[in-house]
Amino acid sequence: MKDNSLKEKRRCVIIGGAPIGAPGEIRSYIRPDDYVIACDSGLYNASLLGVNPNLIVGDFDSHPTPDTPVETITLPREKDDTDTVYAVREAERRGFSDFLLLGVTGGRLDHTLGNISILLYLDSRGHTGMIADDTSEMRIVSSAPVTIDDRFSFFSLLNISGEAEDITITGAKYPLSGAHISCEYQYGISNEVKKGMTATVTVGRGRLLLIMVRHE
Repeated sequence: MKDNSLKEKRRCVIIGGAPIGAPGEIRSYIRPDDYVIACDSGLYNASLLGVNPNLIVGDFDSHPTPDTPVETITLPREKDDTDTVYAVREAERRGFSDFLLLGVTGGRLDHTLGNISILLYLDSRGHTGMIADDTSEMRIVSSAPVTIDDRFSFFSLLNISGEAEDITITGAKYPLSGAHISCEYQYGISNEVKKGMTATVTVGRGRLLLIMVRHE
């Protein structure tokens, strides 16, 4: 019981194999006490970031099967779950509820979109999830307000899961009140936090993908 409690407070970092062009910046997101899972060719990125994984998972179609004492779960190549989705589910089974995904955007668009949908899965499970890449951070806005500080150059709100209503944005160049964003009309792109302020986003019903751009 004590071990599970510790895991609930500890964050799980999952490293995929998508290109990382700014390893120094990405490395700054990693904490010393993070539990790290490397997914298949995410092992290359783990090495690039100078991180030793606690667990390795993959079908090893893009990286040689590792010869290492680190716990390794070898997956079949024909399966429904991607290596990254499997890693998330395995971390859940081990008691984690706070997730950071690195090396999961860029490269193949189908993999990028599939990995972004993991944020929806985590939100639906009551977990916390964020994706960080070379230029941005991504998270889901649903039942709880999300704040954005002015260190981000831009932020965008995208509907990727149906209808989103009663959307409010304050502290931004383009405020909203009681708005609706559909998947067919994505007008919440490239907003800006007012200088010296903090923007707040709330969604009354539905969910939105928030992309906060550090730099272009």
